[in-house]
Formats: sequence, C-alpha cells, structure tokens
Amino acid sequence: MTNSNEFINIVIICFSSIFTGNILLSYFLGMCPFIAVSKEVKTAFGLGMAVVFVLTFTCLLNWLTYHYILIPFQLEFFRFIMFIITIAAFVQFVEMVLERYSPLLYTNLGIFLPLITVNCAILGASLFMVIRDYSLVGSVAYGFGSGVGWMLAIVSMAGIRKRLVINKIPKGLQGPGITLIIAGMMALAFIGFTGVLQGQ
Repeated sequence: MTNSNEFINIVIICFSSIFTGNILLSYFLGMCPFIAVSKEVKTAFGLGMAVVFVLTFTCLLNWLTYHYILIPFQLEFFRFIMFIITIAAFVQFVEMVLERYSPLLYTNLGIFLPLITVNCAILGASLFMVIRDYSLVGSVAYGFGSGVGWMLAIVSMAGIRKRLVINKIPKGLQGPGITLIIAGMMALAFIGFTGVLQGQ
C-alpha cells in the first residue's frame, strides 16, 4: 500500500510540474529563451528536448550533491553556487560528448546548449526540489516533468506564432506584446488542470 501511495505521489509530482505547476507558465522562469526561440517549431522542439534532458539529470545530480555533500558538511547555504557549478559542468560535459560521438546532433543542438546553461528554469527546478523536500525519485520526476512542461509551452507558442504570421495583428501588439498576451492565456489554460488528480 505504501509503495502504491509513493507511486501515486510521483505521478502527481510529474503531472503537476507539466501542467498546474508549469515552471514557465506558473513561475515565469526561462522566459528569455521562451520568447527568443519560439519563432520556429523545429528550433523550439530542439531546445525543448535539450531542456528536458538537462533538467532531468541536473535535478538528479543536484539532489545527490545537496544530500551527500552539502548537508553532511553543513554547507546548505552554499547550494546556489554549487547548483550553478553542477549545471554548467553537466551542460559542458554533454556538449563535449555530443561533439565527440554525435557531430550531427551537436551541430543541431550546439546553439541551444549555451542557452540552457543560463536558463533560470534549470536552477529554479533544483531550488524548488530542495524547498519542497522531494525524494530522489520525486526530484527526478519533478525535473523530467518540468522539462516536458517547458517544452510543451515553447513548442505550443512556436506553433501559435507561426500561425500569427499570416494574420493581421495591430501594430502596437506585434512582437513581444502579443507573445506575452498568448503566454498569459496559455498559463490560464494550463492552470485549468488544477484538481484533476486531487481525488487520488
């Protein structure tokens, strides 16, 4: 029964991080690349996949770092710097591996990897994971769900912006204006999932 409850909690964490607690649309973290890269669906999807991968593994690494290095040595106050170092090191490692073993994928994602390092959604997910005291599995689920939620948001925005090119938009709303209005409407739509798993 306990294992069943734990599994349900993991599913709820993952579901809420994708929809109701979407790190982009609920907390507005990672807005810079969201607005800048959401002009083409293919580009947005490539960046989104990279964010899912990095978020999942950096949450795992930062959880291990926090619980097995910072807490035992009473260095919890050092977590901001440690998390940033871990994220930057992991992204650099991924970049080197891709360049060595998959030049084609590196060429496609190479421009996105530096953006991921400075994406505040990556650091935000690790900090939320600590504040909410998630377990290791819960942290990985939260990282994965946050990445998927971020990817859904940016791909959806890219699709909408693609359609807006052929529509007449008032001059005062063109560019970032209409993008932020759409982002607000998307946030309302995602928050509409609140309570879906409440009965579990």
